[in-house]
Amino acid sequence: MRGSFPYDARMTLHDLPQKKSQRVFMLGATGTIGLATARALSERGHAVVCLVRSRSERGHAPDNVAALRELPGVEVRLGNPLDGESLQRDGLRGQRFDAWVSCLASRTGAPRDAWAVDHAAHSQALKACKDAGVRHVVLLSAICVQKPLLAFQQAKLAFEAELIASGLSYSIVRPTAFFKSISGQFARVKSGKPFLLFGNGALTACKPIADEDLGAFLADCLSDESRHRAILPIGGPGPAITPREQGLLLFEALGREPKFKQVPVKLLDAIIGVLALMGRWSAWAAEKAELARIGRYYATESMLVLNPASGHYDPHATPSWGHRTLADHYRAMVRGDAHDQRGEHAVF
Repeated sequence: MRGSFPYDARMTLHDLPQKKSQRVFMLGATGTIGLATARALSERGHAVVCLVRSRSERGHAPDNVAALRELPGVEVRLGNPLDGESLQRDGLRGQRFDAWVSCLASRTGAPRDAWAVDHAAHSQALKACKDAGVRHVVLLSAICVQKPLLAFQQAKLAFEAELIASGLSYSIVRPTAFFKSISGQFARVKSGKPFLLFGNGALTACKPIADEDLGAFLADCLSDESRHRAILPIGGPGPAITPREQGLLLFEALGREPKFKQVPVKLLDAIIGVLALMGRWSAWAAEKAELARIGRYYATESMLVLNPASGHYDPHATPSWGHRTLADHYRAMVRGDAHDQRGEHAVF
């Protein structure tokens, strides 16, 4: 990872070096971050081919295909990104591309899903895209891979290593947190219930980033050579905020008096213990235990740059980017102008 970060939150599209249009192959375009990234690529004049699953294969994932089809310069091709033959036949079609952008991620983070999507699907796509002439790869990863205690983190790191060793230019982007990841209590607080906190609500902190800001950052990795061959942690504008501070922002947006309820982390430990024990005989319980571990991880680990020397998270070393704050997002949700599509990622 580079020791300094040349981008800054005050930059706009016009401040960045503009280059000729590129032909981009994209995976993961139907997610909220994926759609925002496809929109940003379209706005910058790139020709984008998105391989997406058909409606029957997408299950409960948000359907943003119609929105993708409306974007200038964006072509939607139906297929299965996890299947090597479909990737070639339905996606690449023997054509040449300049870049590959991936916002594809496992839906649950459970081990089987993580290794199938975060690693295996990306690994086969890397080989196929390299054969298709791709020279640069923009990968949406996650900042939590700095401390890989979970299967999905290990799977992401395994592919990151393959990408770095591939010989291709790359931009590995590790965002700190998405608005949708920390807006899950909006409905309960709006209904008058307290905001739930693990511990005292100050165990962790993050710099949440808006979909459109992250999408713009990912898209500009194609033209900004300072972001090439780099691992790029990125957060939203402003200082890092704790869960308690997030709750205060939500109560302020709703015009309510703050009301919190503390949940001991030991309760999560007990749930994990019971599920892990049941998991010796039940695959269902084993998967639920892993999801509970994911929940505990996010309840106890900050989504900020980790200082490898001290072992502590460093908000000052975590770059800020973009314009829209979490407070802006909460106010938009109150007005009904914003809705979080959480789907199967609700565990996060």
